[in-house]
Amino acid sequence: QVQLVESGGGLVQPGGSLRLSCTASGRTFSTYAIGWFRQALGKEREFVVAINWSDGRTYSAPSVKGRFTISRDNAKSTVHLEMNSLKPEDTAVYFCAADLNTAQAMALRGPGYWGQGTQVTVSS
Repeated sequence: QVQLVESGGGLVQPGGSLRLSCTASGRTFSTYAIGWFRQALGKEREFVVAINWSDGRTYSAPSVKGRFTISRDNAKSTVHLEMNSLKPEDTAVYFCAADLNTAQAMALRGPGYWGQGTQVTVSS
């Protein structure tokens, strides 16, 4: 089992920035992906961005490319999501996710592990 704990989130104005973090614990593997999905009210959960723990390659949804950046801290088993130029349509519950596969595969097939989620609200 892999446990994922998110931190960060909150209320930010349009055009602002926010940082989310996710720390993994429990059973860990040398090759797995970790990243974020989000779910807005009344909508399907969607992939946002993920990173391969082994080689650092990332995979992003087109809607966040150039605005969201994911990075990893190997020593702390933590990933960070820097969100810039936030828009009202970025408002959602953001879920940390992990899978025993690549970031791209996780984006297409979904993850095996989920965090509890953290609310991000972009509003003036």
